[in-house]
Amino acid sequence: MNNLNTHTSAPLRGLLTHERSLSDLNTWHVGGFATQTYAPADLDDLCQFLKALPETELIVWLGLGSNVLIRDEGIKGTVILTYPGLSGLRRVGTQVYVEAGVTCAKLAKFCAKQGLAGGCFFAGIPGTLGGALAMNASAFGGETWPLVKHVWTVDRQGKRHQRAVEEFKVGYREVHKPAEEWFIAAQLQLTVAEDIEREAQKIRALIKERREKQPIGEPSCGSVFRNPPGGFAAQLIEQCGLKGYQQGGAIVSPKHANFIINTGTATGKEIEALILHVQAQVRAQTGVQLVPEVHFLGTQ
Repeated sequence: MNNLNTHTSAPLRGLLTHERSLSDLNTWHVGGFATQTYAPADLDDLCQFLKALPETELIVWLGLGSNVLIRDEGIKGTVILTYPGLSGLRRVGTQVYVEAGVTCAKLAKFCAKQGLAGGCFFAGIPGTLGGALAMNASAFGGETWPLVKHVWTVDRQGKRHQRAVEEFKVGYREVHKPAEEWFIAAQLQLTVAEDIEREAQKIRALIKERREKQPIGEPSCGSVFRNPPGGFAAQLIEQCGLKGYQQGGAIVSPKHANFIINTGTATGKEIEALILHVQAQVRAQTGVQLVPEVHFLGTQ
């Protein structure tokens, strides 16, 4: 299933690893093994690799591994690691070209240093641009897709596509894209900042606020649930007495109830069980069905 077609036009330059543990590739630090992982050297190398994969191969994409729960059984397929290889980042007038493996924190700082306004909120997103595009990530009142002018995707044959915003259906924490295509880069529209130092100050203030309100530095995936219409998931979870509730090595953060922390011994199964327990309790006590924004990867 995982034999590469070696009759490709150019040698691969990335790192191919077989039977690799995924626990060090996600922010919860859980999960089993992938049949293989590939860290491309750049976009050209990525396209070359995809051409060599069998048509039936399962492909999973990871950036920094936030916003995902990798199950203990692992992933029977190929995991492509966009970070740090897909690292292109440059200013084009008042726009910024950014590749999928660039961290959102780096993007925020780049925009500020370039004297561009509108991208500060990326400092509050604990992942890469690829993940932000895939889920329309938001933080501190800013949202990814309103900045997007156009994107580039790649299909499983390694062919690149430039696509307009109108080709996607974008909503809160979800983006519907063409099947079997994945985001590899985007062009973002920003504005000229009136004061460069003020932009840097905004980023510092957002980071400070995030550290004060969220359990930064502890193993989590970021926010677990989407906010329900007109409300906040954390508020509902706390209202139901679940702040600090623990199952095995997984605990609802005492600092922010929409975060689940791996205390050091949690398994993917324990975290998933805690997510389901929180869902059930909130539904039973408030009638609200919380929807996870975390993506579950791997077989059960």
